[in-house]
Amino acid sequence: MKVQRYTGTAMALHWIIALLIIFAVGLNWAWDGGVIPDAKVRYAIDWHKSIGILVLGLAILRLLWRFGHTPPRLPTKFQRWEIRLSGVTHGLLYLVMFAMPLSGWIMDSAWKDAATHPMHFMGSAFEWPRLGFIMDLAPATKNSIHSIFGAMHGLVAKLLYALFVLHVGAALKHQFLDRERELQRMWPGK
Repeated sequence: MKVQRYTGTAMALHWIIALLIIFAVGLNWAWDGGVIPDAKVRYAIDWHKSIGILVLGLAILRLLWRFGHTPPRLPTKFQRWEIRLSGVTHGLLYLVMFAMPLSGWIMDSAWKDAATHPMHFMGSAFEWPRLGFIMDLAPATKNSIHSIFGAMHGLVAKLLYALFVLHVGAALKHQFLDRERELQRMWPGK
């Protein structure tokens, strides 16, 4: 039976976003774990933020692409609960792709030292703008926003980890236990 595949654009957006997210998470774990020397932490954090901005832009493109292109149907052997869980998981993954970078951007804009520590996009001379309406708030309000959105960023990260395990685990289950050609639907190439 022929595998119904995603479009090349959908595949490219899926894998680029996935790799960027994995890299951003890896950077976070590296500076939290002390792998990155203190003198390089700010540079790593700027890269983490830059990747988040890229993910946000690509997630917007992906959502627009999705509105205009119906994904391939799931195999008919899938159980009703698997189809529902797949829909919920994908919906939450889209939510995470927006909530992570937006909560990070808001948190960063409310950082007490944001005005004196510009964020250089991808290590370049280009300064990524902070959200001015947040930077202009009173220090106590900014501190509260920084704390709230920092906590949100951390909670959404935990949700991301759970969704990653669920998403990859389901794909591997369907591929190897159910003998469905699930990976071929999203894997580039023939």
